[in-house]
Amino acid sequence: MAEHLGMALICEGRCLWIRGGSSTSMNPAVGVSHYSRMVLMEKSVVRVMTPISVSSRNITKCSHFSNAGFTLLEIILVLAIIGLASVLIFPNVGNFESRTFDSQIRQAASLLNFAKRAAVVQGRSASIEIYAVPILQASGPKSPNAVGYWEFSYGTLRYRDNTDVETEVDEKIEISFYPEGGSSGGTIFFTFEDREARIQINPFSGKVEVEHEY
Repeated sequence: MAEHLGMALICEGRCLWIRGGSSTSMNPAVGVSHYSRMVLMEKSVVRVMTPISVSSRNITKCSHFSNAGFTLLEIILVLAIIGLASVLIFPNVGNFESRTFDSQIRQAASLLNFAKRAAVVQGRSASIEIYAVPILQASGPKSPNAVGYWEFSYGTLRYRDNTDVETEVDEKIEISFYPEGGSSGGTIFFTFEDREARIQINPFSGKVEVEHEY
């Protein structure tokens, strides 16, 4: 078979060079060029016969990463960051609720002032309905003069009229403004937890004033 192939073989530790259909063993009598070709062929054959195992290197890398963990310093650092974040965030929750309450009161006052201007511009009565329950749950009909609605369902809503009669609002109250500048007047009290605010509406001028009590 070696007479027909014309290739290099490695057999029993020797390199055979098959050229022109005849095989010769490597010996000193062979020329330098033949020897170099034999060595190169031997290296290529050995390289083919011994492939590099990539999977074994990947397994080694995976085992290295699987054994990696957190050091004690890293754990302490993470715990310190969590503790610092809790100190900075949780005390501000109360301040956030306070700012939200204040902004809600300012919004109610803005709606009342809007109704006051609308009454003067339109030349007819305009009112604002303030609800103590979610608006969608209110059973009473909406006023035809209402130009705005406001909801305060997360706290307590009280109303004191011009005769100093104070009542707790169960569903809603309506504050009306007139074209000549007057209003139905009264004082609205808003209470949420330990905070309280009130809006006073002057019955003669329709002026809206906000006061806070903590």
